[in-house]
Amino acid sequence: MGISRRHVLAATGAAGLGLVAGAPSAQAIDRALRESSRRAVGTSGTTLESVATPLDGAAAYTRLTGGPGWPLVVREDLAAGKAGRDDRRTALTAFVQFTDLHITDSESPARFEYLHPLIGSAHRPQETLGSAATAALVDRVNSLRRGPFTGRPLDFVMTTGDNTDNHEHLELGWFLGVLNGGEVTPNSGDPNVYEGVQASGDPLYWNPDRRLDGDWSAFPVLPGILTAGTRTFTSAGLDVPWYCTFGNHDDSIVGSLPDLPGMAHWYTGRYKVIGKDSGTAAKLARAIRTPGASVPVTELFGGSGTIREITPDERRRPFTTAEFVRAHLDPANTGPGPEAHGFTGANADGVDVYYTFRIAPGITGISLDTTTLAGFADGSIGLGQYLWVEQTLKRGSSVHYDFWGNRITRSVTDELFILFSHHTSDTMGNVLPDARHPLEPRLTGDAFVALLHRFPNVLAWVNGHTHENRITPRPGATPAQGFWEINTASHIDFPQHARVIEVADNADGTLSLFTTLIEAQAPYSADYADTSPSALASLYRELSFNDLHADPARIGAAADHNTELLLVHPLR
Repeated sequence: MGISRRHVLAATGAAGLGLVAGAPSAQAIDRALRESSRRAVGTSGTTLESVATPLDGAAAYTRLTGGPGWPLVVREDLAAGKAGRDDRRTALTAFVQFTDLHITDSESPARFEYLHPLIGSAHRPQETLGSAATAALVDRVNSLRRGPFTGRPLDFVMTTGDNTDNHEHLELGWFLGVLNGGEVTPNSGDPNVYEGVQASGDPLYWNPDRRLDGDWSAFPVLPGILTAGTRTFTSAGLDVPWYCTFGNHDDSIVGSLPDLPGMAHWYTGRYKVIGKDSGTAAKLARAIRTPGASVPVTELFGGSGTIREITPDERRRPFTTAEFVRAHLDPANTGPGPEAHGFTGANADGVDVYYTFRIAPGITGISLDTTTLAGFADGSIGLGQYLWVEQTLKRGSSVHYDFWGNRITRSVTDELFILFSHHTSDTMGNVLPDARHPLEPRLTGDAFVALLHRFPNVLAWVNGHTHENRITPRPGATPAQGFWEINTASHIDFPQHARVIEVADNADGTLSLFTTLIEAQAPYSADYADTSPSALASLYRELSFNDLHADPARIGAAADHNTELLLVHPLR
C-alpha cells in the first residue's frame, strides 16, 4: 500500500526542478537560485529560500529537513519577456491563495475512514492536527507582508474552497476562528477523550499511542499527540482581508455524496463505523466513485462491521450553503475584513454563491461556485452563472469576441479580471443537475475556457481541488486572448502549499504574473517532545509526507512552482 520514498525524493528533488531525468547539477541550481534572489525583493519565508525535503527517501518513514529552494522559472508560453522589465515594472496587486484546507472533525461518525485502502482521501494520519497547522500557515502570511518580487504589500488572501472537510458546523467555526483569530478548540464529542479511529486499536489506522503491526508500523509512537491536537489553542488570525470561495467538501458529505434526508442523524449520532469486511468495503467504494450511483448510506455509516459507541454532538450537524454564507455575513466573523469576506446579502439564501470584488484599482476578482448539490467530487458551472460571468466581463471590456469569433468593441471603462474557483477546467465534467437550479443546464470546464478566451482582459483563473501544483497556459486565437490557469496544492496533503500571486505591468506591452509557493511557518524537523501549535504543524507536514497514500505528482514540476508568467497586456 505504501509508496516508495525514493519516488518521493525524486519528486521533491530533481522533479521539483522540472527534470525527472538528468537532474541539474548543484552548480546549476545555485546559479538559478542566485538569479532568482537577484530579481526578487526578498525570498525569506518562501520556497525560493528553502523547501521541505526528506532526510531519507528510501526509508519506510522519514523525517524532513529544509532543502534547497526552488528557483524562479520564466514562462513565455503566451508572450516573450523583454529585457530590462525588472527595472520598469509597476506592481498592480499581490495576494495569497489558500486552497483545500480541509479543516476536519476527525471524530465525527459521518465519515468512512475504513475505505482509505480503496479511497486514499477517506483518512489521513495528520488530519486531527489540521486546525493548528492552518494557523501556522496564517502565521506565514502575516510574516511575509509583501510580495517577494514586487514588494507590494499583500492585498488579501483568497481561499479557493474545501475550507471544511465534511461541512459540519463545528468545522466551519474552526475555519473561521483560525482565519479571523482567537481561541479554537478542534475537538468534538467527549471533551476529555479522543474518540476517532486513531484511538481504536485497529491496525487499519495509525494509532499514535501504541505500535501495531501492519502498514503503519514504521510510524512513530507519540502518546498524547491526539490530546494535544484537540486542545484549545489561539490563532493569531490573518493581518490582511480574506475572501472565500465554495468547494465540494463545503456542501457535500465528505465532499462526495449529496446531502440526503435524515443525514443529520448520522452526523450527530452515537455510533461510528471503524471497519467493514473487504467485500462490503469494495462495494461501497465503487458506489462512491460512480457519479449518479445509489450509495447505501445506512450501510456506509452503520449496518454491519466494527462499530464504536461515541459521544453524540449536535454541533456536528451539517451546514447548508445558506448557513455557510450567513456565517460569513455575521459581523462576529468579520475578523480582518472585508465584511462577509466577499459574500453579500444576495448570496444569503445559498442559491447563487458567486460574487465580484475589487482586487486593486483596475482589477476585478470573480469568485465562482463550481459545486453542485448533486454530490460527487467534480464540478461544473450552471448556465445562469455562466451568463452572469459573461455579462460581468462585457461590462469591463472595451474589446471582446462573440461566440463566432467576431471582434466587438464597446465604449466602457476597461477592467482586468482574475477568476477564482474551486474546480479546475479539467475537473468540471460533473453535469448532474444542481438542486438549487434543478432545471438549469450545467456546462463543462471546456465550455468555460472557451468563454474566457473571448475576453482579452482575463489574466488568470486561480483554482484548487486537485491537491497538486500545476500551471497551464491557455492560448487564445490571438496573443491577447490567452490567459493562465493556476492550480495550487492543498494544505492537507503533501506538499501543503499556498501561493503568492503578484501582477506587474512591465511597461512594454506585457504583464508578468509572479507565482511563489509558501509553506506553513513551522520547523521542518518535527520535535516529538514539543506539543505546541507550531510543533504540531511540523508534525502535520511530516505525517502528510509519509502518508501511505501520498502522491508525489502533487508536488508538480519546476514550471508549476515559482514562476514568472508572461502574457500580452490587453490594454496596451
